[in-house]
Amino acid sequence: MALDRDELKKLPKEKGVKSLDDFNAFMREVSKEVVEMLLDGELTDHLGFEKHDQKAKVTDNTRNGYTPKTVKSKFGEIDLEVPRDRKSDFEPQIVKKRQKDISGLEEKIISMYAKGMTTRDIQAHIKDLYGYEISPETVSSITDKVMERAREWQGRPLESVYALIYMDAVFLKMRLEGHVRNVALYTIIGINLDGQKECLGLWICETESAKYWLSVLNELKNRGVEDVLIFTVDNLKGISEAIEAVFPRAEVQKCVVHQIRNSLRYVSWKERKPMAKDLRRIYEAATEKEGAAALDEFSEKWDKRYPHISASWGSNWDKIVTFFKYPPEIRTMVYTTNPIESLNRKIKKVAKNKSIFPNDQALIKQVSLAVEEAAKKWTFRHRDWAMIYSQLMIYFGDRLDERA
Repeated sequence: MALDRDELKKLPKEKGVKSLDDFNAFMREVSKEVVEMLLDGELTDHLGFEKHDQKAKVTDNTRNGYTPKTVKSKFGEIDLEVPRDRKSDFEPQIVKKRQKDISGLEEKIISMYAKGMTTRDIQAHIKDLYGYEISPETVSSITDKVMERAREWQGRPLESVYALIYMDAVFLKMRLEGHVRNVALYTIIGINLDGQKECLGLWICETESAKYWLSVLNELKNRGVEDVLIFTVDNLKGISEAIEAVFPRAEVQKCVVHQIRNSLRYVSWKERKPMAKDLRRIYEAATEKEGAAALDEFSEKWDKRYPHISASWGSNWDKIVTFFKYPPEIRTMVYTTNPIESLNRKIKKVAKNKSIFPNDQALIKQVSLAVEEAAKKWTFRHRDWAMIYSQLMIYFGDRLDERA
């Protein structure tokens, strides 16, 4: 079976669909016709000959009318006519005997899509499981429902205050204007005042600029975010200026781990280990003053071969050392974007089967499902949150009291 997508598009207008009730009634009618067609096809396979094709008959079994059956679907109850055979040994698979609910098929398809299976993989899997074929276009039509859910999720209201917001990127391949390019998919994760983690949204970035990040942060503000205590970001172009413009009271911490990776990127393999050890003395110092002294020592040792490294640390110093002012419990939360890394790994895992996304809609559709799956495990507050919150009250008590 391959459903004609163009024909499906015409049907709602022909059926006069103008409301949600009309739509559900229309979908019940379509579902009834499709399921009954599948059931008739199953019986044909079982008997080995088409209806009324007596010449092809090689069995003494035959069709024996229909049995009425009411099943539940996502669109309400559907009254089916289930074909039966004379010997009663026909066992339908699409709607099994005593099965009263057929709403699970779409969920199965969406679940497989969320795990990174391609539409053709899903098509083959459904064929293996149920013995009938749906077209890749039909799979796409079902998974397209994810986009409406993703748009609602992306525009949902947010909390007024977040203790921390992390921003980081994962790079994926997407076709743009006929060319395959790497695009940065930025995920933003927030920790609210209850210590709960949530993904605030997804943004595809082709070109980074202060203007771009200003629009993203204004979007968060328009969705209800009034204040953020601390931002932890990678070295995004223009992000610090954008944060200061939209959330002027927020602290900004540039991810130390990203700074280290960038420092070691062009260092010879033989020198990476000793250099990493010297860099560790900078960010593991007890105070900012001791960290600055360690940077001076690093500069004296390595500037002859790699002068750009200490220069990079120096130019970013004000945003790198933010975490020094906090006690260890808060330091471990703010000095790196690691809380977002596990989500990015999951995104990469489900995206690996999509070597190239054909457009931004396909990318968002796939990734939003990955985020939805990951968020199911975010049920607990951050470890030691009571202690961390009490310390945040000391540093940001005036601002938190404003929201009480």
